[in-house]
Amino acid sequence: MQTVHKKSELRQQLAEWRRAGERIAIVPTMGSLHAGHLSLVQLARDRADRVVVTLFVNPTQFGADEDFDEYPRSLAGDADKLGKADADILFAPDVATIYPFGIDGATRVVVPGLADNFCGAGRPGHFDGVTSVVARLFALVQPDVAIFGQKDYQQQLVVRRMVDDLNLPVEILLAPIIREPSGLAMSSRNAYLEAADRDAAAEIYRVLNEIRQSLLNGDSDHEQLAAAAADTLSRHVDSVEYLAIRRAADLASPDEDTRQFVVLVAVHLSGVRLIDNVMVDL
Repeated sequence: MQTVHKKSELRQQLAEWRRAGERIAIVPTMGSLHAGHLSLVQLARDRADRVVVTLFVNPTQFGADEDFDEYPRSLAGDADKLGKADADILFAPDVATIYPFGIDGATRVVVPGLADNFCGAGRPGHFDGVTSVVARLFALVQPDVAIFGQKDYQQQLVVRRMVDDLNLPVEILLAPIIREPSGLAMSSRNAYLEAADRDAAAEIYRVLNEIRQSLLNGDSDHEQLAAAAADTLSRHVDSVEYLAIRRAADLASPDEDTRQFVVLVAVHLSGVRLIDNVMVDL
């Protein structure tokens, strides 16, 4: 596997693959890779001839009081993991490569509406940063397919909307959540959790599964179901930012015809923000 930092190096290799008629996949990451990320690489390998993994801790998707400076970074370790996972290129650009006119002078890509609630409400400007950087990575790599993880469910919906609205020729694939033995969704931020916190965080998935079973059993009082679950979960975490049952296709409130749901949650625990979700298909 190659590790490249410059656009010219990346483009030279991509051009060779395109001349050979090879299908190219991209897996965008911020590094500090775990088994969840590597499952995305495996799906990309199944769906394409070549796999480009990007590693860029994107400053524009972090708020002023968030953990940009502390976000775990481990380029050498990540490169070793990706080599074993059979990725072809690790593209690890610096900020000037992605934002050549600086952060303040950067063109922004904004998806209104869909990006404004849930994580968008709790982290104002977050999804503007996500779409702005993903659009740049798509322009650099020009992939045939891009892989995103289900844990960031709202993010992949926002990216899909951007792709559809801008007519970008990229297929978006959703990879399932990979969980720790306790059920906690794997995340780079799990590294911040102490052992006792991990026990409490395991309640997130338990509560989500209870909601899923209630929906499968025919419970249609979604607001009451979500409120009761949030109350239960609040006994184990510091705060519940949101817990909602929504239509999977667009995060709208479900109606009597809805058959596919997503149950979304964000909590705060010992200073760490954790998100998770489950999908329910009736």
